[in-house]
Amino acid sequence: MYNKAFIPYGGYYSTPFARWQGSLQNENSVELAASTAKRWFENQKIDPKIFEYLVFGKTIGQLHSFYAAPWAAALMGAPDIPGVHIPQACSTSTTSINLAAASIETGLYDTAFCLLTDRCSNGPFTIWPNPMGPGGEVVKESWMMDNFAKDPWAGAAMIQTAENVVNKAGGITKEDVDSVTLRRYEQYQDSLANDREFQKRYMIPVEYKINKKKIGVLEADEGVTPTTREGLSKLKPVIPGGVLSFGAQTYPADGNCGVIVTSQEKAQNLSKDKAIQIQVLSYGFARAEKAHMAMAPVPAARMALEKAGITVKDVKAIKTHSPFTANDLYMAHEMDIDVMTINNYGCSLIYGHPQGPTAARAIIEMIEELTILGGGYGLFTGCAAGDTGAALVIKVF
Repeated sequence: MYNKAFIPYGGYYSTPFARWQGSLQNENSVELAASTAKRWFENQKIDPKIFEYLVFGKTIGQLHSFYAAPWAAALMGAPDIPGVHIPQACSTSTTSINLAAASIETGLYDTAFCLLTDRCSNGPFTIWPNPMGPGGEVVKESWMMDNFAKDPWAGAAMIQTAENVVNKAGGITKEDVDSVTLRRYEQYQDSLANDREFQKRYMIPVEYKINKKKIGVLEADEGVTPTTREGLSKLKPVIPGGVLSFGAQTYPADGNCGVIVTSQEKAQNLSKDKAIQIQVLSYGFARAEKAHMAMAPVPAARMALEKAGITVKDVKAIKTHSPFTANDLYMAHEMDIDVMTINNYGCSLIYGHPQGPTAARAIIEMIEELTILGGGYGLFTGCAAGDTGAALVIKVF
């Protein structure tokens, strides 16, 4: 359990998420994240030189990724600080915030910035020399599609790992999946009510290049698919005999988030409301059975709750990274929670999955939900590539 790591209220942001090959498709995600953070610092009147370290989270390769963290730090206005690059797929944000919190706890530094970004659009292709191969042909990889299609250890596509969990759990039907998927869409609609009142608590516009002379501004999520019960019922499972249709899985996206992690005193100084405090309490991690990725959020959540000294019954808000609806159904059954009451105001199933910043947006939304509820404990958990999971417990008071 951590005692010293805090997040200032309002000391975070998320850009809108754009479905891949949308408005943000041509932006280098390192440059876009840094320029967005720089504008946010200016608007919030935060001097980026207060940061001693940058925890930079990004999974998908971009031009000059070799220099990722120190380059991003310089571009965002803090050229004198070092940083670390965390490429941990879906759990990049969770791990990055935990690393910052652990470093605050141990006194390594006092104030850090977590900058989380990715661009799934126009993903890189890598080739390696293979002179011993037939005809000297190269070894090649599509960073996006090849890794979605097959885990090199488990030997299965990601959607197959979710269907494997459905089969192991038993009793999960396509009708169950469709009902929860529709509920997730309805919850996202709540974040759009009153002219996006909830989203505007944390979401900031992002600028992107339309061409060499024209700049565009993306103010809201782009590419969310309207969802109805009738529409879902008509979609067949992607894998014959399964329960997960294209409507019951997330989609690649682009975007970025930023989170300040610091001491209690500095968090209060930076807070938009000094009456609200946000404490990072604990982290959990897990690796599930081979090719059963959707199971991993459960043991990760249990570990984080145990380290925080609470149970799931003490938690007021739960958010998950749910790339497949089956994730939430399995977790609800295993942890005895109501699947329809978690992921209020949205989740990655609906607004997309840019990898690096996905969990950070959910954690930010969880903080805002807890603030609306008057405080309490929040649990974030989610799966990640390689049948892994990561979880975070936060307290708002």
